[in-house]
Amino acid sequence: MELTQAEIDERAAILRRFRSLLEQQREKFREYLQVLESQGKVIEDENTESLLAHTELEQQIASHIISLQKVIKPMELMYQDQVRTGAVDEDEIPRLQADLESLQRQVLERNQTNRNLLKVHIGQIKERLGSVANPYRHSKSVYAQSAQVANMVNISI
Repeated sequence: MELTQAEIDERAAILRRFRSLLEQQREKFREYLQVLESQGKVIEDENTESLLAHTELEQQIASHIISLQKVIKPMELMYQDQVRTGAVDEDEIPRLQADLESLQRQVLERNQTNRNLLKVHIGQIKERLGSVANPYRHSKSVYAQSAQVANMVNISI
């Protein structure tokens, strides 16, 4: 089976694009992992402003990863078709995919660790709030008292 130059170029372009997308996704996962690691430190420091910023950054990175995944899936199918026909013999793609899977596991583990840290800190905050004593707890409210008030006013001249 002879391949034309156009078919060879098309297969090479598919391979280059697929590799490029996998590399982009790998970089995003590495960035995500760094954000999660720094987020863990922020949780321990109880810095709410930084935690909010980290959460927003995390959401942006996650949405970028999802959009990359939408592009990668069709490219992966095209790549698998090329592999089945024996037209592509690429060692780098399986390594990239294995690296991505490893990064995904690390991200999930770190995310679970951060969730556990947040649960612990939320519990500690609830305990602190419960131990705060209200100084007005046993006193009567000024507005709840039934003070003697005049019912009639004398306006005679």
